[in-house]
Amino acid sequence: MTAPRPLVLVIEDEPDIRAFLRSSLQAEGYRIAEAETGARGATDAATHKPDLVVVDLGLPDIDGIEVIRRIRGWSPLPILVLSARAQERAKVEALDAGADDYVTKPFGIEELLARIRAALRRSPLAQEGGPRGFSAPDLEIDFETRRVHANGKDVRLTPKEFELLRHLVANAGKPVTHRELLQSVWGPDYGDEPEYLRVFVNQLRKKIEANPAKPKYILTEPWVGYRFAGE
Repeated sequence: MTAPRPLVLVIEDEPDIRAFLRSSLQAEGYRIAEAETGARGATDAATHKPDLVVVDLGLPDIDGIEVIRRIRGWSPLPILVLSARAQERAKVEALDAGADDYVTKPFGIEELLARIRAALRRSPLAQEGGPRGFSAPDLEIDFETRRVHANGKDVRLTPKEFELLRHLVANAGKPVTHRELLQSVWGPDYGDEPEYLRVFVNQLRKKIEANPAKPKYILTEPWVGYRFAGE
């Protein structure tokens, strides 16, 4: 029996953009669900169980950032922002809220399709021969259960934060380049988006480091990338 094609939920209030996305994604074999408002989109994400959500930020009822937060409250499913807001502040806010990617309008459909393919890729949680976790007095990571305990409390990571941490831990003690991290976590279509890493590394440090300004575990390798300093 053939597995069903991925279901993409599009949360967008502009009919022309919805129609364009519908025809373009269906032509690529995706199944489509649509919502015109943020509240409806957040509800449909729970009821339809899509494989990926594409969400605009400028919705007529609640802001797309709130939609992202609501979905992230219960699900790790990939979320791709499609918005006319091109300012770095808007991108950082969306990524901080839990979005996995951000595409600005106007957009090219080939780029959008590539971003969707990358977001849908799933890396194995525990590759053969890879680490099962990490243990230190102030940091416990279990890759099989996806649990992180830092500085005496459970830590909730977004899917991309967890994948980034996993890749760093898998290469503990070794510098990992920006390009390698981007392509390992976001997919081979990436490599020139270092601002993504800056945002996600800052998020990780805030969540697992006792002092994010002076990190103990996720260290910066100037002009190269990052290194996980395991004990």
